[in-house]
Amino acid sequence: MTDDSDPLEGAAPERKLAHRYGEVRLLPLAGFDAKPCYLITDGGGGPVSRLADTVEGVQLGMAAQLLAHADDMLPNAPRGELRFLAECLTEALRDALRVAESRRRQTAAPGGEREPLP
Repeated sequence: MTDDSDPLEGAAPERKLAHRYGEVRLLPLAGFDAKPCYLITDGGGGPVSRLADTVEGVQLGMAAQLLAHADDMLPNAPRGELRFLAECLTEALRDALRVAESRRRQTAAPGGEREPLP
């Protein structure tokens, strides 16, 4: 009797894509309904990968500028401005975490193997 069950049943979507197509990169922008977007790549640094690198750099730069603005603004900020600042900081943190997760997944583990995806 053969076991016809899917060995990746219940696995994260990017893990299924990586199993089927090879290297998968988490892109720095979310898709519809804030779902993650992935790029299937051969690791060669094509145009979409370079664009993703640029977007990540812009996101991290904007986050740094926003943080500096928050440092200046916080001591004397009115309530309404604090709420807006908190919303902007939340968005910047979400972007920075997506960049960090993407880069973590791209980092090779010792021996040239990729870290296992969760």
